[in-house]
Amino acid sequence: MSNDLTRRDALALGVAAAALATSGAKAQTAASSVKAADVPAPALPIEKGATLRMLRPVRFVQPDEDVFRANAARFTEKTGVPVKVDFVGWEDINQQTAVTSNSGAGPDIIIGFSDAPHIYADKLIELTEVATYLGKRYGGWMFLAEKYGKRHKGDAWIGLPFGASGGPLVYRKSMVQAAGYDKVPDDHAGFLELCRKLQKGSKPAGFALGNAVGDGNGFASWLLWSHNASLLDEEGNVTINSKETIAALNYLKELYPTFIAGTPSWNDVSNNRAYSAGDISLTSNGVSLYFSLKNDPATRPIADDTEHQFVPMGLAKTSPMAGLTLNAMVFKHSPSPNAAKAFLQFMLEHEQYEPWLNANSGYWAHPLNAYATSAVWSGDPKVRIFKDTMANKYWTGYKGPISAASGAVNADYVLVQMCASVATDAATPEAAAAEAERRAKRYFRR
Repeated sequence: MSNDLTRRDALALGVAAAALATSGAKAQTAASSVKAADVPAPALPIEKGATLRMLRPVRFVQPDEDVFRANAARFTEKTGVPVKVDFVGWEDINQQTAVTSNSGAGPDIIIGFSDAPHIYADKLIELTEVATYLGKRYGGWMFLAEKYGKRHKGDAWIGLPFGASGGPLVYRKSMVQAAGYDKVPDDHAGFLELCRKLQKGSKPAGFALGNAVGDGNGFASWLLWSHNASLLDEEGNVTINSKETIAALNYLKELYPTFIAGTPSWNDVSNNRAYSAGDISLTSNGVSLYFSLKNDPATRPIADDTEHQFVPMGLAKTSPMAGLTLNAMVFKHSPSPNAAKAFLQFMLEHEQYEPWLNANSGYWAHPLNAYATSAVWSGDPKVRIFKDTMANKYWTGYKGPISAASGAVNADYVLVQMCASVATDAATPEAAAAEAERRAKRYFRR
């Protein structure tokens, strides 16, 4: 999310914050049904004089930050360990993590995105004892949590996932129905035809083709995966320059002209802005867009007309949607590693985690199976689609192992820029795929 929000964006996020706070408060009043097994916690004697500094991505909805800070304050009350939590922009978190890793100084804990711990693995302490305890206590970790938390082909945990934001389709059902559909088609040809009809109806689709952490990477990944294309094969070989990728990019050449103008420059706020203004009728997004619409009287009619649906499968066997994951890591330079591990464990215990999950209305869907019974998932039916985000079987670097190289390709927007170059006629599909292959292989040779 860009730090350069307009006043209109700030107002929209403020409305969303109030709405989510209200919905979260209601959810927390219900008795918890989360079952926690009686499992002995790991021994983590906190270092004398310990203090902690933590960095994490800025909230997209205010209750995320408010409850997170309150939980951190509870840890301080319980342990006497001061915790300073800084929230930074989505783009800035990657840069500041790199600086912290390279300098060997800075925050003790950083919550980055998805595969970040795999990029900086040699600078991190293991979190296996905490992850094992939490997994046993809360019914096991979900697929994406294990995928991003553990080292490839090992049982050592280098990250502790806090949740993931899914990006299903968000659409105006009246406009889809006016185009002749009960729901968005699940096949490529049907999806393209719908987008053409929406454009003719002056309410086109819009998907990010800019360097957007969530939306840009999410759209590029869907385009490839739904055509059975992938960055890597199972052994980790770069396979992006394939006939499947060429087919995906040729499809994009037909699809892109149906989009609203300007999507190659979109960041993670842009589609929210366009959908809220009524300029587009189809996009993909996390839960925050719907709740901001629902709780603003001016946009409540749009919310009532809004539906969520999994992204089209195309040629895939399941809906090819990954979850943008919050993934915590503790750096070796921390003088208080036990305090840091104890803090993360505390934040994922149900007394703290469930109120946070409910308050952010599932924006960051849970990583541990036991939280599937949290109150947020039995409320608004339009939110339930986000419940199993971390059970999705697609990840950054799919189909290969998660590594520093695959993470760097994602962070460098190699796939997004490949797609954008074809959409804007700056490159042919063949040239764009070859360039993406060249760029990707640079990282895998290191």
